[in-house]
Parts: sequence; structure tokens; C-alpha cells
Amino acid sequence: MNVKEKLGKRINELRIEKSLSQEKLALKANIDRAYMHLIEKGKTNVSIELIEKIAVALEISIKDLFD
Repeated sequence: MNVKEKLGKRINELRIEKSLSQEKLALKANIDRAYMHLIEKGKTNVSIELIEKIAVALEISIKDLFD
């Protein structure tokens, strides 16, 4: 599993843990739902700015995304 896949899996786990749909998380992070799907599947590169938006939307630190 590569870094993109690990990050995507972690985002997916945290999203489900917080009872958020993919669409709701995408809305909170101000990104397209289809793009969120690609992120969770590890199919796209994610900028640090986008990682920050996702962490804020999940109400966690960036560090927590990588733990």
C-alpha cells in the first residue's frame, strides 16, 4: 500500500468514525465529492493545503491523519 492509499484509507476510517457521508465531508472541506472519492481510494495526489482542509473538516490535527 502506497502513501496515497494509506492516507485515503485513514480519511475514510475517520469519516466513518465521525458518521459523515463522503458528500458531507467534501462539503465541509469545500471540495468536489468525486474528488473526495478519488482521495479516499488513493487515486490522486493531495496537496498539503487540501490535507489541511480535510483535517479541519474532520475536526482533527494534520498529525492525526497520519497516525
